[in-house]
Amino acid sequence: QVQLVESGGGLVQAGGSLRLSCAASGRTFSSYAMGWFRQAPGKEREFVATINFSGRTTYYADSVKGRFTISRDNAKNTVYLQMNSLKPEDTAVYYCAARRTTTSQTPAAYDYWGQGTQVTVSS
Repeated sequence: QVQLVESGGGLVQAGGSLRLSCAASGRTFSSYAMGWFRQAPGKEREFVATINFSGRTTYYADSVKGRFTISRDNAKNTVYLQMNSLKPEDTAVYYCAARRTTTSQTPAAYDYWGQGTQVTVSS
């Protein structure tokens, strides 16, 4: 069982930056692929970024590529999402998720989810 707790969300002006953190419980964090997803009001949950167990492989949605960076610290059981050059369309609840095997861009493929953290970007 893995429990995930996100933090770091908030209100920021367009062009600003935020860093989200996702702290995981359990001793097997380093064996999980991790993902960040987001969901805006009235929209489906969408893929943002994913990272493999070692941190060597990452994938990004086209909408965030070049602006967001996913990383992880297995010693701290934490995955991060550095978000730069934020846009109003990045406004959403951001969720982290854990998957026992390889990376995936599909929400249904993930086994564990955090409760989410709100990110609001004002224009």
